[in-house]
Amino acid sequence: MNQLKTMMLLAAMTALFLGVGWLIGGTAGALIALVIAIATNAFAFWNSDRLALAAHKAQPVSRASAPDLFRMVEGLARRAGLPMPKLYVIAQDQPNAFATGRGPERAAVAVTTGIMRQLSSEELAGVIAHELAHIRNRDTLIMTVAATVAGAIAMLAQFGLFFGRGRGGLGFVGVILAALMAPIAAMLIQMLISRTREYSADRLGGEICGNPLWLASALARISGGAGRHAMESAESHPASAHLFIVNPLAGRRMDGLFTTHPKTENRIAALKRQAAEMGRSPTPGASLGGLDEPDPRRWGAPVTRRQGPWR
Repeated sequence: MNQLKTMMLLAAMTALFLGVGWLIGGTAGALIALVIAIATNAFAFWNSDRLALAAHKAQPVSRASAPDLFRMVEGLARRAGLPMPKLYVIAQDQPNAFATGRGPERAAVAVTTGIMRQLSSEELAGVIAHELAHIRNRDTLIMTVAATVAGAIAMLAQFGLFFGRGRGGLGFVGVILAALMAPIAAMLIQMLISRTREYSADRLGGEICGNPLWLASALARISGGAGRHAMESAESHPASAHLFIVNPLAGRRMDGLFTTHPKTENRIAALKRQAAEMGRSPTPGASLGGLDEPDPRRWGAPVTRRQGPWR
């Protein structure tokens, strides 16, 4: 199913390229755009993960440079039945994280310095489990390809605005319309990449870490922190916003038709229901953050969707 979604996305992006090319340069422009689209799609398939990490200036970390983070990810990956992903850190105050890569063997998880400072170990484990769920569900390929191709479409549209001469099917009006295709492309991506993948990753992430309330607490903290701290790299590359666990862009918190993420309150409610199903609950009288300490020994046996909680 994910392969089918990927092919549908690439086909839609190719059609959009052709439309922009025709508006800028007519039939010749459409043919040139087709060549660019084929090259961009191939390039995105093989390099989109690297480009996404570079766009946010993510730096690799190792067991020696970040031993606690490395051990946590290693244990959770083992429990999820996944190879150890590469780890990256983004020097940003905004608490956030994303996963990328075209498959489990080429996967990477990136976290901001803000999320490591502001979240407890339980909450961070929930976030990591969510990102590993994206990897296990193979969401990361379609997410990273979408970000790369959307950026290329925006560049093509801007190129047409500044250098187009109105030779397309609609003349100079076509050039203006082409320049407007960039935001339309962003909305198209947000529609094509269903927000239900976030709910699915939340649920599987709750199973991987063993307590959905850890992730629920993390989402509440991240959502508040994202509103207080702007992420410059995300504002510069808005097409990559859907990669993150919470929308990193300022002023986009509504659960509208074209948003990249479900409403945080809805995700937390779903995680609370899952926690009740699993028999997990916070300490009586405590907030969501007052959860019991995680036991690293639980991070050994692989988890399946039918498997119960760690206890």
